[in-house]
Amino acid sequence: MSHPSDRARLLALLRSLSFERRKVVLASGKESDFYVDCKRTALTAEGHVLVGRLLWEETRRLRPAVRGVGGLTLGADPIASAVALTSFLDPGADAPVDAFIVRKEPKGHGTGQWIEGRTTIPDGSRVVVLEDVVTTGGSALKAIERCRAERLEPVACLALVDRLEGGREAIEAAGVPLTALFTRRDFLP
Repeated sequence: MSHPSDRARLLALLRSLSFERRKVVLASGKESDFYVDCKRTALTAEGHVLVGRLLWEETRRLRPAVRGVGGLTLGADPIASAVALTSFLDPGADAPVDAFIVRKEPKGHGTGQWIEGRTTIPDGSRVVVLEDVVTTGGSALKAIERCRAERLEPVACLALVDRLEGGREAIEAAGVPLTALFTRRDFLP
């Protein structure tokens, strides 16, 4: 379970390690005057623990229970790892959740799979799509579409940061509710 100070500490880390005021072109192709690279925080030991605690708490609330968490590589990878690890360490959990990774294109050899980690997540399983930063929702929508194509049921999308640029609306229009721990207002009041 997360501690009351976890949210404030994670925000402090995101502000100091991940947030920059500068001109960038985002994955969506849009230009922006600020950037949040959540991997800089999620890949630190402390950030990994905080992300895991806070997003596991959100995942645990979903009923019936969720079987897996993951999203489009690379942004979702450390987040999925953190949530899966935290779920396993939680003595109060009904069952831990396993992580999965959605590739941007199918594996070029072997099985040609789109989703890594499916071995322990059966067809029909309820899953949570994870995202580091939501802008237009494009990455989350690709992950949702791929999960559905692979016979998984995305029941929620959890994000660290919502830039408030239309992504929530796009994701929710696809029938998946979005919960973000933080928004652009937490970085640009």
